[in-house]
Amino acid sequence: MKPEDYQYFGALLNEEKEEELSPDEQKERKIMALLLKVKNGTPAQRKTALRQLTDKAREFGAGPLFNKILPLLMQPTLEDQERHLLVKVIDRILYKLDELVRPFVHKILVVIEPLLIDDDYYARAEGREIISNLSKAAGLATMIAAMRPDIDNADEYVRNTTARAFAVVASALGIPALLPFLKAVCQSKKSWQARHTGIKIVQQIAILIGCAVLPHLNSLVELIEHGLSDENLKVRTITSLSLAALAEASAPYGIESFDSVLILLWKGIRSHRGKVLAAFLKAIGFIIPLMDAIHARCYTKEVMLILTREFQSPDEEMKKIVLKVVKQCVSTEGVEADYIRSDVLPEFFKHLWVKRMALDKRNYKPLVETTVEIANKVGVADIVERLVSELKDESELYRRMVMEAIDKVVTNLGASDIVARSEELLIDGILFAFQEQTNDDANVMLNGFGAVVNGLGPRVKPYLPQICGTIKWRLTYKSANVRQQAADLISRIAVVMKQCGEEQLMGHLGVVLYEYLGEEYPEVLGSVLGALKAIVNVIGMTKMTPPIKDLLPRLTPILKNRHEKVQENCIDLVGRIADRGAEFVPAREWMRISFELLEMLKAHKKGIRRATVNTFGYIAKAIGPQDVLATLLNNLRVQERQNRVCTTVAIAIVAETCSPFTVLPALVNEYRVPELNVQNGVLKSLSFLFEYIGEMGKDYIYAVTPLLEDALMDRDLVHRQTAASAVKHMALGVAGLGCEDALVHLLNLMWPNIFETSPHVINAVMEAIEGMRVALGGAVILNYCLQGLFHPARKVREVYWKIYNSLYIGAQDTLVAAYPVFENEQTNVSSRPELAMFV
Repeated sequence: MKPEDYQYFGALLNEEKEEELSPDEQKERKIMALLLKVKNGTPAQRKTALRQLTDKAREFGAGPLFNKILPLLMQPTLEDQERHLLVKVIDRILYKLDELVRPFVHKILVVIEPLLIDDDYYARAEGREIISNLSKAAGLATMIAAMRPDIDNADEYVRNTTARAFAVVASALGIPALLPFLKAVCQSKKSWQARHTGIKIVQQIAILIGCAVLPHLNSLVELIEHGLSDENLKVRTITSLSLAALAEASAPYGIESFDSVLILLWKGIRSHRGKVLAAFLKAIGFIIPLMDAIHARCYTKEVMLILTREFQSPDEEMKKIVLKVVKQCVSTEGVEADYIRSDVLPEFFKHLWVKRMALDKRNYKPLVETTVEIANKVGVADIVERLVSELKDESELYRRMVMEAIDKVVTNLGASDIVARSEELLIDGILFAFQEQTNDDANVMLNGFGAVVNGLGPRVKPYLPQICGTIKWRLTYKSANVRQQAADLISRIAVVMKQCGEEQLMGHLGVVLYEYLGEEYPEVLGSVLGALKAIVNVIGMTKMTPPIKDLLPRLTPILKNRHEKVQENCIDLVGRIADRGAEFVPAREWMRISFELLEMLKAHKKGIRRATVNTFGYIAKAIGPQDVLATLLNNLRVQERQNRVCTTVAIAIVAETCSPFTVLPALVNEYRVPELNVQNGVLKSLSFLFEYIGEMGKDYIYAVTPLLEDALMDRDLVHRQTAASAVKHMALGVAGLGCEDALVHLLNLMWPNIFETSPHVINAVMEAIEGMRVALGGAVILNYCLQGLFHPARKVREVYWKIYNSLYIGAQDTLVAAYPVFENEQTNVSSRPELAMFV
């Protein structure tokens, strides 16, 4: 028990004997003990306590349960995990208590509603789940009665949570059920707070259920349209925000429903200022994309006058909304590029592309996104010409924002429209911005540089010596970040250097990078290896400098490095060399690398293990499978399961690349080792092997049948499970290739395993039977099935019916031939009642 738990669970420490307590007190103690186990117990204790609370919920009664749980949930020191567990308890007991929860609905809502506006997504989801279940248990009338007083509460926090709760009730019980109540609330004469909350409920419904509002769109718009001309400004604001939410949820449909509010919105944007105007603009911004091209064009031209005026607004929130609306209007079909060029761009760049925007995180992103959307309409050239001079601005944050915009525009649309003068300024600007950066987050500059160089392609050739000079100079920097970024840039532009025919320059960079393989910072070393890999990829093995025979021995010791980035890039580079240039390196060196690679199979990252396994395949192809296979088979004796599994995959890949006959004899021979791990490893290798080789399995099925025979009769569960998995892949590979005799033999050995209880084993066996169905046909499996479908023991019947059902789903058509012949064809009635199920 934690110190803060004493005030709730202190009674459990009293020494009173249970028989001295009244029945109610006994019940309370029992509930407290179970709740303490749920809150602080081990997983096993928690599970049993949860089950007891659920099963005995009606016996304990709603009152005692909620009187103990709800105060606990209100506790300020509650951790996220503990709150999650208590919410889970409420969720479970709601199902059981059903209508008994009605008296406690308000109490539960007071505790659960704050979850709806929690920062944590999962807390919000849990809150919605509970209120949804609560409304199903208690019914609409009770929920409305409980929440009605909070609708016009003076506290805005209470009204906000109530609106969200009502939206959840609407999604649980259906919007039509709530409409009469909503109508009354939205038109309340008594208080503007009630109208405000009612309209906010509509907004929350739209946000919560998304496109499911479409059937009810007309009714919901009718409910709230009068709010646009309400005397209270807050009601007008929430009405336009609700219309925006409805339009966003119903996009791209539903424009007809908004016809009635367009005139009011139009009048509103001309007469309002400040926050109300922002809300009205937001509504119009979401409605315009729903219109057809002609109307969208007219409305955009009208609204753009207001928007260009508001570009100068000092209010950050207004700028954010203006940017969003400009983005929506520009992306709408029917708005011409010429109009954007002449009427929007000059003001847009004059007032919005300023340094202040780069300092505010909230506006930084929308500004870049809107610029990208405008570029999609007017083309790259117009945007880049206006931004290119800003790359030399003295503010680094501003330069980064400009770089990000150029990166996204060029990535989306290419750089073919950019004229020669802009091209020179662009390269000059990105070089300046790249060299002058001091910020740690260097990815923006790197991505931008890479995007521009790749976008320009062969046109970069004149600037490459200058770019490479900058890279070489930055590779000698003191700062590790700068060196890492320079190496990363090489890997971004290597492909373009090849397109420009600068192989000599790449070779020179290769030599420079080779000299930096002694780098002490792992992050930088990883980037250097990545750059080398990029160069090797494009320049080819024969032209690589330094030559491959010198490069690979330097990589062998680096494989020992435990840093993930270094491991990944190093193994990728070694794998590429093994794949394409294995003949440049002596076999002894490849064997040395094979031993190092075994350690890489322990890596946490799946990508590294996968690359390692593939590299084994390349090495085996290069130097023959015998030595590599010996190394791998020895590795089956280790204790770590992950290591063994990766080894089995590697063996299968070696078999695939060097033909199975080079691997199978040694593999089958290894099965004779009387050790569980080794035998399981061999079986798993066979499973992967037959999965990879597919139809080639036809030649090897008879060779491994005796081994699988032994494994399927083994006392060890895992043997049988892995053998079943191998049988599945084998059967799927040889379907239709005339190997039915061996498969029927294996099916006979596998069939007794259908009564296994271990989930993994039964899963493997069922999948193997499915594989057999594909290879042998449904009728054969049906013959095995019929013997147990009507067995007197239920557990036997269940297994057989499970197999029959999957057989029926998978091969319904092939079973027709196996169905019994009817003796009385006129009436189609069989005289054998036990076959009535097939009729």
